[in-house]
Amino acid sequence: MIKKLSVYTAFILSLPVLSQTNEFKLFKQAVETPRSEQDYRIAFYNCENLFDLKDDSLKRDESFTPEGSYKYTFGRYKKKSNGIAKTIAAVGGWRPAEIVGLCEVENYWVLEGLTKYSPLENIGYEIIHQESPDRRGIDIACIYDPDRFNVILYKYYRVNFPFDKDRTTRDILYIKGKVSESDTIHIFFNHWPSRYGGQFASEPSRKFVADLLRSKVDSLNERFNNPLIAIAGDFNDEPDDLSMQEHLRVKRPTDSFKSNDLVNLMFPVKFNYGTHSFAGEWGVLDQFIVSGSLLKNTSFFTKSNWVGIFNAPWLLKKNAANHDVPHRTFQGPAYKGGYSDHLPIFLDLQLGDKQKSAP
Repeated sequence: MIKKLSVYTAFILSLPVLSQTNEFKLFKQAVETPRSEQDYRIAFYNCENLFDLKDDSLKRDESFTPEGSYKYTFGRYKKKSNGIAKTIAAVGGWRPAEIVGLCEVENYWVLEGLTKYSPLENIGYEIIHQESPDRRGIDIACIYDPDRFNVILYKYYRVNFPFDKDRTTRDILYIKGKVSESDTIHIFFNHWPSRYGGQFASEPSRKFVADLLRSKVDSLNERFNNPLIAIAGDFNDEPDDLSMQEHLRVKRPTDSFKSNDLVNLMFPVKFNYGTHSFAGEWGVLDQFIVSGSLLKNTSFFTKSNWVGIFNAPWLLKKNAANHDVPHRTFQGPAYKGGYSDHLPIFLDLQLGDKQKSAP
């Protein structure tokens, strides 16, 4: 732990900061306050097509090869992998984030490169991964610090659309783990179907996945007394869309809620920064949702304003209108040399006295 702290404290202190401009935590708040041993951070990051260099005949990944349309050379892969690793290292602030959900990663090989041959190599992250049936070959995964988070079990829930049996998508990743002898948390990482073909045409697929996720949450509520649940992902819908409101049945932090309700912490939907930009407009497709029990609990808990969007300066660029947008790796076939078309998000939690100040 001492080695981790010394390396990453020096790194964070060398970084410039961006000002806080809205109700979410942003880069400055993520890195300026030291986190104690009682503080935990969960992050989620859409890595925008972190592929290896090889053509897998079972996946539609031929564009991501040196000979493919993206001219995806080892240099481009390594720059992207190191950039994502740098971002994951920084999103933890003064100590690496304990749990990091990732989507749009191709396989275990790129996760090994990310955790063992990059700026993350000294942390000792362990990997949770399983190949999904997604035709593009992109998966959802998790890396975590085993010194801080004890994984009890994990499962991947397959998504089978009864109305389109030929369609495939990413699984839902469920993790059950302990942060202390008496505190267990249930985590779901998601990457819901895209809006390809238009929001209206693609919406039934996201509604279906929302129903599936809700059923898993309901099962936990039936089995356990007020389970502590955290849900994160790229949902490809906004917090006020039907998949969230009517199917996952989330509430706003300002609503009255019970311990077994789900509360979406990524309201309000009007903001100066989001997680993804389309046509120059920010949206919040990447979100954290928690059980009411995690907001009401006293031994391990979070608060409604302990959620953030990590708008680090190296993750942004100016568009033609001089507005900040994510600095992506590719835009169409054009190589832009950035990190991702999404910004990471993070959630802070704390063990112990609820009267302590926020991390």
